[in-house]
Amino acid sequence: MSFSLRSTAIATCLLLALLVPAQAGNTSRSQSDSFAKKLAIIQQHAEESPKSARRTTVTEVELNSWFIYRAPALLPAGVKDPQVTAIGNGKLHGVVNVDLDALGQSNAWKLLAGKVPIALTGILRTKGGRGQFELQSAQLSGVPVPKFVVQEIVTHYTRSSERPKGIRLDNPFELPASIKQIDVGSGQAVITQ
Repeated sequence: MSFSLRSTAIATCLLLALLVPAQAGNTSRSQSDSFAKKLAIIQQHAEESPKSARRTTVTEVELNSWFIYRAPALLPAGVKDPQVTAIGNGKLHGVVNVDLDALGQSNAWKLLAGKVPIALTGILRTKGGRGQFELQSAQLSGVPVPKFVVQEIVTHYTRSSERPKGIRLDNPFELPASIKQIDVGSGQAVITQ
């Protein structure tokens, strides 16, 4: 996987993972392998024939299996156990455990510490190769928190040399691998290239 696709995939997964807990359900190594194969096919299609249309369906079980079996080495230190539920009509729920101690000792974070689950609900809208995530609600250890708290956490964990200020939750973003649209349905998403 190329660096930009890998970093975009990780960032996208973080955003999705930061979205009420999914049922681990039927997660398995074979479901993880299926998701990994689909990622490879999406990348290969982008490199070989980006002008021809292709649709790939991925399930939340495949994604959550990939999070368990393959993603841990790709996630930033302090981010663990992401799970996503695809509700439908673009709506996603997810949870991820984050280490708040890594955020530093600024005044805003002195009262919050330790490894805690953050759950988000939102709508992913995509069209024409661009996407935008609309945060609807957020909870930190079950307590509702404002968007700026979530933004601080996302900023910290998505900083890179390419993006020193990290990812902004509400900013539109380019979809990787010549993806034109992602339609989130119940339990799955259809990726159109």
